[in-house]
Amino acid sequence: MLRRSPTPAQVEGRSAYLLLLPWFAGLLLLTGGPILASLALSFTDFDLLTTPSFVGLDNYARMLTDDPHFVNAVRVTLIYVVFSVPLSGAFALLVAVLLNRPMRGIGVYRAAYYLPSLLGGSVAVAILWRQIFGADGLVNDALRYFGIVGPSWISTPQYAIYTLIVLHVWQFGSPMLIFLAGLKQIPAELYDAAAVDGAGRVRAFFRITLPMLSPIIFFNLVLQTVNSFKAFTPAFIISGGTGGPADSTLFYTLFIYQEGFGNFRMGYASALAWVLLLVTAVFTALAFRSARYWVHYAD
Repeated sequence: MLRRSPTPAQVEGRSAYLLLLPWFAGLLLLTGGPILASLALSFTDFDLLTTPSFVGLDNYARMLTDDPHFVNAVRVTLIYVVFSVPLSGAFALLVAVLLNRPMRGIGVYRAAYYLPSLLGGSVAVAILWRQIFGADGLVNDALRYFGIVGPSWISTPQYAIYTLIVLHVWQFGSPMLIFLAGLKQIPAELYDAAAVDGAGRVRAFFRITLPMLSPIIFFNLVLQTVNSFKAFTPAFIISGGTGGPADSTLFYTLFIYQEGFGNFRMGYASALAWVLLLVTAVFTALAFRSARYWVHYAD
């Protein structure tokens, strides 16, 4: 019996799977494997040097009942998320609206405003931010012109977290470009019809721009929320890895790092990481749940 030769579609499909094989191997070995290993380690007492010992739910019970640093890390992270996400989104939308108009050199302006997103998460910018908001930094130099003596914003517990929020808002380039792409898709006829009906710019913005941009707003909201929950570099550099002053910049991710690689409690750090994953998933699910009430699609 003669074997049927494979069709061109079958050959193409096999070639695609062959080309994707390295990616699947990386997904399994470098992502899926470590994720499952961390889940297993979250139920153990593991110090990176000795054999893990099973402790059941003790790590989870400890963080909820006997670890004040956990509560503080959650509080600091929630403050960061609640303030940084809407502020960065609003600022990105404002700049996108301003740049969504024909003017000479508009490409240069867009590139310049996008640059902070490329540099904002780097160590160099975090160090620069530390100098700007230090006791003798640029912010206090500007305040001295008005006769105001400013504190060391980085070293003062009640202000330190807000310097990190400002840094996050400064990295508005990526959501700005996404908003700008969405604004380009809104038909100009809608604004023309609104102008004929007597609607001004402000009313057109709230009645046309925001509803038409709601899917883009939703996308940026989810993306920025996830990124804010896993923020690490700014707090690590500005606080010197301590989360200070007085744990005021102790992000949850920094707390995980301290427990895992500072205190060698990798089992506890793994449990903390899984709690972060679950909390992020809950916030994302709530965002998707609420989308049905305020996100409007063309169809």
